[in-house]
Amino acid sequence: MDQTTTLLAGATMLAALLVLLASGIWVALALLAISLLGLALFTTAPVGSLMASTMWDSSWSWAMTALPLFIWMGEILFRTRLAEDMFRGLGPWVNWLPGRLLHVNVLGCGLMSAVAGSSSVTCATVARMALPELKRRGYHEGMMIGTLAGSGTLGLMIPPSIIMIVYGVTAQQSVARLFMAGILPGLMLMALFMGYVMLWSLLHPEKVPPRDPPMPLATKLWNSRRLIPVALLIAAVIGSIYAGVATPTEAATFGVLGALVLAAATGGLSWRSLAESLMSAMKISCMISFIVACAAVLSIAVGFLGIPQVLAGAVQAMDLSPAMLLVVLTACFLVLGCFLEGISILVLSSAVVLPMVQAAGIDLLWFGIYIIIVIEIAQLTPPLGFNLFVLQSMTGRDIWRVTQASLPFIGLLLVAVVLISVFPRIVTILPELMRG
Repeated sequence: MDQTTTLLAGATMLAALLVLLASGIWVALALLAISLLGLALFTTAPVGSLMASTMWDSSWSWAMTALPLFIWMGEILFRTRLAEDMFRGLGPWVNWLPGRLLHVNVLGCGLMSAVAGSSSVTCATVARMALPELKRRGYHEGMMIGTLAGSGTLGLMIPPSIIMIVYGVTAQQSVARLFMAGILPGLMLMALFMGYVMLWSLLHPEKVPPRDPPMPLATKLWNSRRLIPVALLIAAVIGSIYAGVATPTEAATFGVLGALVLAAATGGLSWRSLAESLMSAMKISCMISFIVACAAVLSIAVGFLGIPQVLAGAVQAMDLSPAMLLVVLTACFLVLGCFLEGISILVLSSAVVLPMVQAAGIDLLWFGIYIIIVIEIAQLTPPLGFNLFVLQSMTGRDIWRVTQASLPFIGLLLVAVVLISVFPRIVTILPELMRG
């Protein structure tokens, strides 16, 4: 196929995609439709059999078996008293820091991220618990909203992250190594958020309520008693993968069993909650799997059309350095983030972007963490930033007020992108140790 035909096919598919997305059709169906359109109009490939075999091959990927299990583990723990106990358990430990209980938002989102694996679920769960309490105590509204919006994005980074599993399948990278790669960047983001809260509090001491009376260590531990088993379960799940004792799928299975035991021990397990957790996990897993399967068809379609090769050649002709390529891709992802949610951005762009990144000599493992941080930023960009919608509904404030409160945390996420670009071993050191 000549370059002119390839460009015409790409433009036609892009225009059709924009029309379909604007119409409100499911992202998965939009991806499938433009794939079939491109194959039917511009190639002689057997469209039906190609589509069927590609969707079948993508549906039974071994890495994808961990997806519903991790989602189910999160759904089980989500229905326990974890959210209710989080504020009382974490609050006494951070009361001495500048910013006081605002740090509970960051730490609570970090803990919930390891349970839920989803940005919007993390944000909504912690906000439901923290907002009334912080408002009652007189904390600054902008910082309450901002810390929740920024920290909610940790659900994409801290393993076991659902989007990491999707990226691992799409980019053919080890999910276990991706989990390891996300640990230090996730902790770095939490440190950046907490550092900003402390700095802001020192600059505006009048906007922070007075410190609560000191609490004895025994009381702190007693208040944290329900959080400790959950933290140990998460550490055991991730630790078993890191130590090479279990694959992600095996670790997820043990995670589900542990979540069921904890739910039973805390009185949060019933036939109704079990059925609800199963149904919710099934719906989310089916949605993600359908998107991934349709994205696989798109990858085959653009491969037949030669679009990645043409774009990679164009990038090479522009003589962009890897750093400039990342700058351009960051801008493109942020624009996509104004209209799509995280997994859709990932699977929509992967067929074209991954070959370009490989041609530029960028490590795909590192690139996975980079793209997740950029997608985290996209969760905070109007008009369709999902975390903004969550907080708008929970606070009653307009979207621009919520966006304004989130701006410093968008800046911190951009700082994180710069840090992992300048110091890539933040991402790669744990996977290297795991391989060694």
